[in-house]
Amino acid sequence: MKAETTFSLKDQLFNQEKVIYLAGLFTAVYPQFQAESFIEQTVSAFPDLELKQRIDHISSTLQAFLPSQYPDALDIILKALPPELDPTKKDDDFGDFIISPLSHFVATYGCSAEHVTISLRGLKAITKRFSAEDSIRAFINAFPDQTMAFLKKCARDSNYHVRRLASEGTRPKLPWAQKLTIEYKRPLPLLDMLFTDKTRYVTRSVANHLNDISKIDPDLVIETLARWQNTKLQTEKEMAFIAKHSLRTLVKQGNMDAFKLLGFGETPDITITTFESSTPQVKVGEAFLFELAFTSNKKQNLIVDYIMTFATDGKKAGKKVFKLKQLELEAYETVKLKKKHPMRLMTTRRLYEGEHTISLQINGQLFGDLAFDLVTN
Repeated sequence: MKAETTFSLKDQLFNQEKVIYLAGLFTAVYPQFQAESFIEQTVSAFPDLELKQRIDHISSTLQAFLPSQYPDALDIILKALPPELDPTKKDDDFGDFIISPLSHFVATYGCSAEHVTISLRGLKAITKRFSAEDSIRAFINAFPDQTMAFLKKCARDSNYHVRRLASEGTRPKLPWAQKLTIEYKRPLPLLDMLFTDKTRYVTRSVANHLNDISKIDPDLVIETLARWQNTKLQTEKEMAFIAKHSLRTLVKQGNMDAFKLLGFGETPDITITTFESSTPQVKVGEAFLFELAFTSNKKQNLIVDYIMTFATDGKKAGKKVFKLKQLELEAYETVKLKKKHPMRLMTTRRLYEGEHTISLQINGQLFGDLAFDLVTN
């Protein structure tokens, strides 16, 4: 039996209230805009559409209510844009998802040799309100040389949302986005420009980009991070963040080169005295509890994680690595850790009744398992 959740991300991001807001932006700059009809045609189709389908639907509906000539429609879109996001912020300024159909409009109707120049300028303006990371990929695939030259200029822009577009839009495994046809190494010069950025929103994107590459070419990521560290062009603190975030997949996989680059390459020398649970059975919505105690037999640095193996429907094994503790230990120092892992419903994973296990992982090496049964009542 699987446990379900009723939370709807698509309804939170794209709903009647949001569409009314979008229509108001156009009415303010284009008096001929038929707001009521646009709202009705847009919202009436939502119940049958998933999240990305709603973006496409809003874009195609909008096309019917704007001038038929693309340059004229783009001009109205750019005039209708809300104010730019606060350029003084450093992070977590994502904007409103309802703006995403506008960049999708540009990619759908303006990705042509005739319009590529004005379309790229349009995406630069839109990305200051909501990231055009998905839409820029259509132009990278269709016009790689021109678009990569454009993104090189973006990487030097004074607006950090524009700079981030150069990294985020070229990620080889960007979630929910169309695949790129360019070779995954081609955007590296952009990352070489952006890893020194002073804005966390940008450096996190750089790290996410490297994490994507780590799933294709781990050695390239290790080499790139080591080269960046040697330049001393980024602060020590931020470089440590970039390295840790870039290597998270390799750390989960137990890649020893990744552990070494992070300063955790030693084989753990510990004596485990306790690794046990008080909850052999857990109900959905409650938590699995376990505790760990061990003594360090020498001075060493340790990354302590645990891997949860989920019960599934039998089609595919489900595993996920969770962070527990990063430690710098003296010889004979004793560590006691307790963890409460909630087994609550989420939109990203279904929960199934049955046996779940956790495996203790320290510096990429396994140190035992615990099991529990998940039940729904």
